[in-house]
Amino acid sequence: MFETSWPKLLEYKRNGISEVVVHGAISWFTGQNEIHEAGGSNVLYGRSLTKPFQIKGVAGVLDRELSIEAKALSVASHGSEPMHLSTLRTYLNPQKEAQLLTPPSMPLGAGIKADKPSALYHPCSGKHAAILRACELNGWPTTDYTSPSHPYHAVYLAELRKVLGPAWQPDAMAKDGCGLPTYSMTVTELAHLYSSLAVTRNDDWIWNAMTERPEIVGGTGRLDTNIMNACGGRVLAKEGADGLLGLSILHPDFKSGLGIAIKIAHGWDPKAMGFIASSILRTLGFDFGNPPPLDRQRAVVSNATVPLKYRPQFEAVVAVDAALVLDDQF
Repeated sequence: MFETSWPKLLEYKRNGISEVVVHGAISWFTGQNEIHEAGGSNVLYGRSLTKPFQIKGVAGVLDRELSIEAKALSVASHGSEPMHLSTLRTYLNPQKEAQLLTPPSMPLGAGIKADKPSALYHPCSGKHAAILRACELNGWPTTDYTSPSHPYHAVYLAELRKVLGPAWQPDAMAKDGCGLPTYSMTVTELAHLYSSLAVTRNDDWIWNAMTERPEIVGGTGRLDTNIMNACGGRVLAKEGADGLLGLSILHPDFKSGLGIAIKIAHGWDPKAMGFIASSILRTLGFDFGNPPPLDRQRAVVSNATVPLKYRPQFEAVVAVDAALVLDDQF
């Protein structure tokens, strides 16, 4: 039903020979216009990239209910570090934990240990707890908030349609890993959504919460957290399951906001995504370094990841990376 074509985004080369090829898709969007794409028409599920929009419709009612840390956790895919769990407990009453419909999970964070799975450890538990609180405040049922027929989901869809158009309809709907509905959309539509986050950043607390408390959004060593820490409040970043990254960027070249959506075809690969994101961000003038070096391989990001206008800056970034000595020859 949905045919996809995955362009090459990245290669790992050893002494000039490609050993790994990473395929995927990317779209750049500003205002009402897509300005660059490679595989942008590919259809996928929005997954956790849509968390800011899952919360936007209830942000107003939650504004005085949540601390800035709790606000960041409501749009997080957290790793169950102590800072995440302690923040969660500030707005999830222990007596209401049974209402949390996240599947019991082990912690996502590296090195975080637990004796058994818990709904609290699920990376989406902060979002679910925020939705539960919003249901209480709005007088909505709290027992079936994951059902597509629940009033919450009409509010969520309305937020998507504010950006994608009043007639927008997903081609498919599925149950996400956390149990909530996830809607199909193109890579370009995801980029459009992320462009709008920059434009509407002063309409609610989502931008400030994410960029001021990035360690809550992801966690120690996470790519989205590292990007936001490095970019000084000018980039909102969010990772999504199975190889997704959304970037909402404040940049003088893009008065209507810049949204970039990236999908890696083979799924979750933060190292590959890190090389791609680093090349793009450095091309745009941000000081964001590469992931740790490969084992005598060179990461070569395709110029298909950037618009023609930015190819000179991109090639300058590539030249810096190419000058690094690898010791891959005798």
